[in-house]
Amino acid sequence: MTALTVRLPDDKHRRLKALAKSRGTPLNRLIDEMTTLMLAEFDAETRFQVRAARGADKTEIGLALLEKAAGPDKVA
Repeated sequence: MTALTVRLPDDKHRRLKALAKSRGTPLNRLIDEMTTLMLAEFDAETRFQVRAARGADKTEIGLALLEKAAGPDKVA
């Protein structure tokens, strides 16, 4: 495990300690949970961007597939 030193304004540190206390968890665990959520969000965004790039310039194919899936009576 790695130790990390973070400089925060005193007020922000107090508020984070109060938040951790209100959740009944140590400050270190609170920070760990926050970073886990942020990394999961980053990973999801990265996966989305990769998939979007893979689908770029394939709009017509995608629309044709949607039209085919909708069936003949669903076409507008």
